[in-house]
This record gives sequence, structure tokens and C-alpha cells, in this order.
Amino acid sequence: MNSAPAFNLSQGRSDILGAEFMGEGTNFALFSENATSVELCLFDDSGEQELHRLTLPEMEGGIWFGYLPGVMAGQVYGYRVHGPYAPAEGHRFNPNKLLLDPYARQLRGEIVWDDALHGYTIGEDDLSFDERDSAPFMPKAVVVDVDFDWDSDRALRTPWNQTTIYECHVKGLTQLHPGVPEDVRGTVAGLASDAMIEHLQKIGVTAVELLPIHAFANDRYLGEKGLSNYWGYSTLSFFAPHAPYLKSGRRREVKEAIRRFHKAGIEVILDVVFNHTCEGNELGQTLSFRGIDNAAYYLLSPENPRHSFDTTGTGNTLNVSHPMVLRMVLDSLRYWVQVMHVDGFRFDLASTLGREAEGFERDGSFFNAIRQDPVLSGIKLIAEPWDVGDGGYQVGGYRWPFREWNDKFRDDTRAFWRRDPGMLGAISERLSGSPVQFNHSDRPATSSVNFVAAHDGFTLWDTVSYNEKHNEANGEDNRDGHDHNISDNLGAEGPSEDEGIDTARLRRVRGMLATVYLSQGVPMILAGDEMGHSQGGNNNAYCQDNEITWLDWTKSRADVQTAVEALAAFRQETGLSLSRFATTPDEAQEGHPVSMWLHPRGDAMTTEDWSAEDARTFGMLLQQPTGEEVLILMNAGEDVDFVLPEGDWRLRIDTARPETACDEPVSGSVALEWQSVMALTR
Repeated sequence: MNSAPAFNLSQGRSDILGAEFMGEGTNFALFSENATSVELCLFDDSGEQELHRLTLPEMEGGIWFGYLPGVMAGQVYGYRVHGPYAPAEGHRFNPNKLLLDPYARQLRGEIVWDDALHGYTIGEDDLSFDERDSAPFMPKAVVVDVDFDWDSDRALRTPWNQTTIYECHVKGLTQLHPGVPEDVRGTVAGLASDAMIEHLQKIGVTAVELLPIHAFANDRYLGEKGLSNYWGYSTLSFFAPHAPYLKSGRRREVKEAIRRFHKAGIEVILDVVFNHTCEGNELGQTLSFRGIDNAAYYLLSPENPRHSFDTTGTGNTLNVSHPMVLRMVLDSLRYWVQVMHVDGFRFDLASTLGREAEGFERDGSFFNAIRQDPVLSGIKLIAEPWDVGDGGYQVGGYRWPFREWNDKFRDDTRAFWRRDPGMLGAISERLSGSPVQFNHSDRPATSSVNFVAAHDGFTLWDTVSYNEKHNEANGEDNRDGHDHNISDNLGAEGPSEDEGIDTARLRRVRGMLATVYLSQGVPMILAGDEMGHSQGGNNNAYCQDNEITWLDWTKSRADVQTAVEALAAFRQETGLSLSRFATTPDEAQEGHPVSMWLHPRGDAMTTEDWSAEDARTFGMLLQQPTGEEVLILMNAGEDVDFVLPEGDWRLRIDTARPETACDEPVSGSVALEWQSVMALTR
């Protein structure tokens, strides 16, 4: 393309944001209500040479747009936006800075950290104005072709009460897997390899929940310390996949992986970060939103709009109360569902998305927009129900159809198995689906996502191996990361060759896994917990893209994985998870399960039994609407004989045995060994 292309003024469209390839040309549209003009910059295929700079010819309602005939899929582009540079008023326009299209579907190149990426001059305050061109250091957007043969692929829509979630990292899961072809390890293609899909099916996974795959920034300060933003909670683009995860460099790879997962019966859920971006506070860099329209895209301090208003702890907060920012978020979600075929989302720090003028609002514009949306209301929606702002902790505070990460389940399960006193009442709540939190507003018993470990915090094996966090590798003198681990090393800090310690750790891990799989709600396990993965006691491994976080498949513990396989199979075979909360026998309702709580002596738990500080053993008898009965016996203490309800039972699960799965007749009583779980049916 030698001569500058010319806009066709009769074909430009303001209703489609981003760069939309129309077959014979491309429509470009960008929202900026405070800009005075917008320039489209076209680059060569490498993204290194700017070929043309064209002013978008039309503007309606703050949307700048124009149609360019002859600009085809594969074109590399960016924007320069003109407007007032008035930081005290919240405006930070600087046309010297090349800006990434918020709707970019694919990126070319990566951020190269340089002072020129800032709108102000480094070394001076943020009221100064930097005139250096940032284009050489910026990734660019690429116009994409929408054509892809989905081969009759459809969303799986696995019912919530049949769902088991596996939280994993694209790179960490496959980087060291000997069964994944070496050239695709650490990529989306490797994620959907035969070896990985076979493993997920074997352990009963029905959905993978991927840590962020939206394009994200590797923070400058981490790079200078030889670290990186491994987890990816620093979004640069809400539409484009993270380029280093793509072996091919093309978004098509994500579609191919999702199609493979669907054919294997596995859903794909994305962890998405719509609460903030990678641009930081007012002292951060100008990469996209800040230079396009800082006052529209971000929440600013009402008293002094020069400053960001931060409820996320990351420097900025996306202004989803603005209708066009809300539209961008919804457009992104619909894009990933309709174009990329993902099955659901987990919303990072979701309470930020519900913040209105008066604080968190469960009926806020963001949540209501999703609830009424014909595309989004029917997929899997999971909230991380907290943020760092006032009133941000909202576990149980969301409306249907949202499900929620339940950290109360994590904490109470860890405390019960650590043998903390007086935990029987709390753990019975968790087994029941946490009705105190979730049994309201017509919410189902699958509202709680139950887990004992997630990416943030100790791995499951580390909760039984370390009393203290060990984050020295993060370069902050072990000051980072929280201290509320509810862990117990069982006699040695870190790895141990002591057989007694190893046996105790194995039993406790199996007990906690059994609690996850035998509870009402939706079970979620962290990738690696099925094989005893350790991070060496690092409970904040967000910056460790190395052997600390990568799963070492050669060290996989079969004695843990076989327990997971047995528990997952038992849960599915018995239809253990139910959509309705259980009632007591006195309050039985048609269609609802009935639960009864048993003491080891064989009769019902009394008030005194529940309040006994040293009590660590109980049973839950669940009578399902079908007439089947499941009896779950939990013992965090020493060996005990447990008297069974009258009749013939079949012992199906025993976590104290070398093989957790079993099937044998029992009656009268059973010997429930120390720190173990049994499940029986009749």
C-alpha cells in the first residue's frame, strides 16, 4: 500500500466498534467523547514502520469512525487521539502516544518498556507533557478475518450440579508435561493436546477455568527484577488473546483449542479482569484507555480528577458505570461467547463491577445488564465476590444466575482438618452448600463454588507442608502475600522423608479433597492439587514464571490422583450434587433432599455434641428425592468406631485405604480411621 487509502464516506458505520473487516475493506470506529480528533495509523506487517496517518472523518455520539476500502485482514494499526492535556481536569490526551484499540482482536508485537510510553515526562510530575513518539515500543492491533469452520460446535451447557472445575494456567499446566509435544508446551495448542485432555477426563473435569488469557502487560518493575506478571491480572486488551500463549501467533489457535475441548465434553471458562487495566494510576503509562479518554474509561477522584480512584489495589478502576465502557465490557463478553465459543467467565474482584455511587449494589447496572442479556444470562457466570474497597466483601451477596467463589468453604475446611476446636457446625454448613450464605433470593444449592486451594495462596499440598509463607523468590523480603494460610506442616517445614509425616499429609490432603467433592455446590480444584504439586511454600507466586509454578509431571503422586478420580466418579455416579438445598426431616418438602446429622454413637447430634470443642467426627445422611441415600462420615481426629443407621450399606469411598474407591457390603458399624472420610450408599 504505497499511496494513502481514502475513506469512503458513504459506507462508514458508527454502530460497530473496533476494526471490522467487511470483505472488501475495513470499518474503523473508536469511542472518545472528550477527544477533538482521532488519527488512524497504518503500519507495515512487522508493526515497526508507520505507513500512513489518516484522520477519522466522521463522529457521532463520541464515536469516531470511517470505512477504508482495500484495507484487508492482516492490516496492522493503532490510534493517536487529540484533545486537551489537562490532568487537573482528568484529561490526558497526547497524540505523541500510539494507542491500542480497546476492541483489538489480535496483537502484533509486545510492550517494550521505555519512558516514552508515559504521557508525562519521567522525572517530572504528571502535569508535564512528553513529546516522544511511543510507537516503537507499543504492540499494535491487527485487523482479523472472522472466517472459521466450527464444525457444528455448540456450547455444552453442562448443568451446574454435574460440573467440576479445574483452575489452571495455560503455560504452567503444560510447560513440563512430557506427553505434550515440545513445540507447543506452554501454549493454548498444548493446553488442548491429547495428553492434557486425557488427563482431565481421567480425573473427571467438566470445565477448565483458565487464568487470564486476555492480552496483558508484564509490569516494568517486575521485569527489572528478573520476574514477570505470570498470573496475568493486568489486562491490556479485553478482546485479543495473550500473544505469548499462541504457538501460531493467531487467535485461530484459541478457537481450535475450544473446539477440541468441546468435542471431549469439557467446557472452557475464562478468568476475566474488568475491574482495572495495566495502565496503573495517574503516574502509570499511556497505552490505550488513558490516552483515548481517561475521564470516560476510568473512575477518577471526585475531589481531584487528576488522581485515579482505586478500589482494586492496582492503581485504577475501570468506570463500568459509564454506558460506553459498560458496552465495551459486554461486547467483549459476547465476543468471547459468540465468536470464540467460550462457555463462561469468572469475574476477578467482581465487587468492583457492582460499585455505584452508594457503594456495592447487587442490582447495579453491570449485573443487571448481564442478567437481562439473552447471550450472557445463559452461560456460566462466577463472581470473585470481594475487592479491597469498603464494603467489598460480598460472599453470598450476588443474585442468580451468578455463582460465587466461597472462601468460607476454603477456610473452614482447612481449619476442620487442622483440628481447630469447635469446627463441627462450620464444616456441616459447608457440606450443605453454605445455606446461610446462599439459600435466599431463590438461589440454587449450586451457588457456592467450593475449593480449598486456588492460584492465590498455598497449593493444597503446601497447606500440609508449611506453617509459614516462603515468598523470598518474589524479591520483597517475604513481606508480600497474606499470613492467613490456616496451614499445618504436620511436623516438618517443607519436604520431608519421614514416612509418618508423609502419611499424615496424604491423609489430610485426601480428607480435604473429599470435603470438596462430597459437598453440595460446585467443586473446584487447583491444577496440580490432584498430583501433590508444591510451590515451596510460596503463597503469592504471581511473578514466578518458572519451576516454582510449572507443574512437574514427573513428581505426580498417584496416591493423590487416584483419590481424586474415585471422588469425582462417585460424585457423578450418585448424582450427589443437587439443585435444591436440603431440609431437615421435620421440614421435608417434595423434591428437596433431606439431611440428618449423626454422632459416631449412631444417633442424632445434640446441641451438646455440636458445641463440644474437641469433637472432630460426625456423619451426614443425605436422603435424595429419588429415595437413594448417601452417608458421609468425616473424621479429623483419631480412630473411631462409627455406628451406622440400621440396614445394609455399601462402602464406596474410604480415603484411609491405598485405593480410595471400594464397593463392599457393611452394616452395624465401621472402623473410621484417623483423619479420613468414608462415603456409603444404600
